[in-house]
Formats: sequence, C-alpha cells, structure tokens
Amino acid sequence: MSPISRRRILASLAASLASTAAASTLSGSSALAQMPPVRPTLEEDSAPKAQFGYEDVVRRARELSAVAFDDHAPALPDSVANLDFDAYRNIRFKPEKALLGSTGGSYRMQMFHLGFLFKRPVTVNVIRDGVPTPVPYSAQLFDAGPKAMDKNLPVNLGFAGFRLHYPLNDPHVFDELISFLGASYFRFLGRDQQYGLSARGLAINAGGEEEFPFFREFWIENPSSDAERVGVFALLDSPSVTGAFQFYIYPSKETVMDVTATLFMRKPVVQLGIAPLTSMFFVGENDRRFLDEFRPELHDSDGLLVHSSAGEWIWRPLRNPSEQTRSSFVDKSIRGFGLLQRDRNFEHYQDIDLHYELRPGYWVEPVGDWGPGRVELLEIPTNDETNDNIVAFWVPDQAPQAGQTLVYRYRIKAIGDAESLHAGGRAINTYQGKPKAAGSGEEVLPGTRRFLIDFAGNDLAYYALDPARVTIDASVSKGQVVRTFLAKNPKIDGFRAGIDVAVPLGETVDIRAFLRAGERALTETWIYPWKAQ
Repeated sequence: MSPISRRRILASLAASLASTAAASTLSGSSALAQMPPVRPTLEEDSAPKAQFGYEDVVRRARELSAVAFDDHAPALPDSVANLDFDAYRNIRFKPEKALLGSTGGSYRMQMFHLGFLFKRPVTVNVIRDGVPTPVPYSAQLFDAGPKAMDKNLPVNLGFAGFRLHYPLNDPHVFDELISFLGASYFRFLGRDQQYGLSARGLAINAGGEEEFPFFREFWIENPSSDAERVGVFALLDSPSVTGAFQFYIYPSKETVMDVTATLFMRKPVVQLGIAPLTSMFFVGENDRRFLDEFRPELHDSDGLLVHSSAGEWIWRPLRNPSEQTRSSFVDKSIRGFGLLQRDRNFEHYQDIDLHYELRPGYWVEPVGDWGPGRVELLEIPTNDETNDNIVAFWVPDQAPQAGQTLVYRYRIKAIGDAESLHAGGRAINTYQGKPKAAGSGEEVLPGTRRFLIDFAGNDLAYYALDPARVTIDASVSKGQVVRTFLAKNPKIDGFRAGIDVAVPLGETVDIRAFLRAGERALTETWIYPWKAQ
C-alpha cells in the first residue's frame, strides 16, 4: 500500500472542494463556460437523428471483448507525470468553467486533472441532443495554486475523472453529488452527508490476486432544465471482462442510483464481485487494539447489513482483524446488502475535521432475481485510518466463463439514518470482555469470552416495560454458549444482551443472537466471528 493512498488523495480533494464551494453558486450560473453546440448541416437537420444511448455503449463493450486486452496507457507529459502529492492536490477545477449549464438546469460537471496516482486518461463525453462530444482538455480549466499550469498540454490529454454538482444542501450552492475517479471507483452523497466509503463497478478476485477493472470512457447526458435525474454511461475494461454501465442518479436526502451492468467475459473468473462496496474500519467500540489515539472510534462504516431471501435481517459488526478474514452469507436470491454507519454520535468520534458521524452508508437492492450466490465480506488488517480495508460484494454461485454475457441491475441508496430499512430492532453496539463480573474472583478459562450487544428500536421500548416477556436466542457454530443474560437498557429504550461462550483454542466461530417474544422475532440477527486464543 502506498504511503500516500488513494483515500488520502480523495480526502484532500474533498477539502479543496469545500474551500471553493461558495464560488459555485446558482446566482453565478450564467457565467459558466459551456461547450460549443454541434451545428448540423441542412441535410443532417432534415434527416432522422440517431440518439446515442446505452445500447451504443453495450455494442462497444461487446466489440472490445472480442479483441485482446490493451493495457497500454499513453505516456503523460513530464509536467503531469511528475506531479507530487502537494502539487496535485493544489490543482482545482475552476467552478466558473463548469459544464452542463447551457440548459439552465441544476447540474454542473467539473473535471479531475491527471497526475500523481491518477495517470490513466479517460475520455469524457457530453451528450447534447443525442450527439456525444468529447470534452477537450485545456489548462485554462484549472487553477494550479502557487505553481503555474503548463499551457502547452494537448487538447486530447484527457482527464483522470469527473464529478457532478447539484444544489443538494442549499438551493443556492452547487454541492458535490457524485465523483468518478480511479479504476472503477465512484462515490455519491445524500443531503447532510460527507464522503466516506466508495462503490465500484466490479471487483475481480478481491483479496487474492486481484484484478482492477477500470472505466475507459464516460458519456454524460446533458440534463434538461427541469431534470430530476442525470444519466451517466461508462465503458469498463480489464484483462478478464469488458462492460457497459448505465447510471441514473436521483439527488435527494438519500440519493439513489439505478445501475445496469452488461458484462462480456474475456476469461473465466474465479470470483466475480457484483456491486462492490469499499470502506474503512480502524477502531470501534468492539475492537480497541489501537488505543494510542484521542479519538475513541475511527471508521467510515461500522457494519454489514444483509437482507436474506427468507426475510431475515442480519447485522455483522465490522472489525480490524489481525489477519485477513472472509465471511460469507449464502443465499438463493439475495434481497439486499450494504455497508452502513449506524453510529451517528459525534461524541463517539471526537473528530471536528473529518466528521465520521456524517458518513453515508450504501444499501444495494437487486432489481430482478440474481440467483444463488453469496454476499462476501473481506476484512483486511490496517495500522491506520488512511487505508480502505473493508470490501463487500455479491458473488454468483456459478463462476463466469469466457464468452458469457451477464446482465445485473440494481439500486444503490446513500443511507443516512438506517432505521428505515427494516421494522425490527437493531444491534447498535457490540462490546466484548472477560466473562466475569467486575471485581469477581471467578476464574477465566482459556477460550472463553463475553459479548454484550445493545438492541434498540421498533417495539423494544414497549417490551422494555415488561422485560420478562423477552428472551435471547443465542448460538455458536462450534463450542458452547455457557450462559446468557438480558437487562433493560433505559439509555437506549431497549435491551443489553450478554453471551458467554467457550470455544476450543485456535478455532474461529460465528456467534449468533437475536431477541424474541414467544415465537416472534423482535430484532435482526447479530452475527460476530471470534477466534479463541
């Protein structure tokens, strides 16, 4: 992992954006530079026009899959290739040069400059009146800060990516809505959210000999003046697969993206990750291995939520493990999954700059039946908060073979308050410690551990008035549950459940628990892996 990671670059770009946001206002939209219109000839004007659309990208992806993968990226001019971290983060797109404003609508587009970690050019097109036109590079689009831009760079230099802006939080300010930068990564926001986790177009063999597909070209529809959505098409490429992606973005309090991915397999792939999400978990209340830090918790997401075909809701708290681990959630037709940030309490983070409590969660819902497979959760050890070490994605049961065409449709929502996802009680805190009372002389045996889970929400406040009606249903995949106990927790209008387990040394087990009243399940199922040492 590079000492200066992609994550740190994105944080710097977000900070630079915030410092210039005031300049990008609706009141100044009339000054926004626009691309010159394409002027048809008289013959062209009278003939029916072919409208460029997603089918054209699908055709290009199919044709691209029939030829050998070309990993060649054009050499960048020295003034761009040699940009260091500080020089690169000082390059900012000039808000007054933003694109997409010709219709008087609510969307604007800014470009990311090439350089530093982002050295593969992408072509960005704007579709106006059904005709795609590449955005030409110009040094005049950027402000390089104290260092002057090289004015002699070619118009076909390309860009590292782009971002779209929209008056998301203030009707008078164009806030960043979504960005596409690096490989097949993209991030988007809802109202009152700050960037944290990322989504990707595709993950191939994540956690092993990973292959990183990348977007070669984008097409952005120029929205009408009253458009409620903006459309983005993308062409993906890699040694094993090509793909055509369609993204429709609907800005709102919890912004929604409708995604269609058409994939053409060049080669067999052992593990194809659909709708991958990438996040960071360094320190949480359930994992305190790193304590030399004034901030109590550091994470973009604190858990994986899964909605099974059987209707069960499963909550899996995230960890920063000492070694790379995988957890799989097998299902015949998954209903949804996502990485969420449930903890919204500033006091638990104490970071006045990064505001981890404002990070969105991303919730993925398949459109149609994805068939049998599994949600895979990959947790990678990290020694600091600058590395993305959490990945979640769907893996189909049947590994794709060369020549296959696969189509996946799904919706991703930028979740703020995740309480609306399901009606059951939620696991909001997880703690662990020695299985004995404070001050007790009870012997702690090897392979034993106590887990405490706080459940809150839905009907739990009602049942807290008569705790005797509630029981904890707990199990362990190997070993035994030594004892359980349940106490009313008035601080959360819910319950604190305790589970003591005994596990053979060296074994890794899954511990499961939920609350019930008679035959009725009151909460989601909490699952936590633990290795007895």
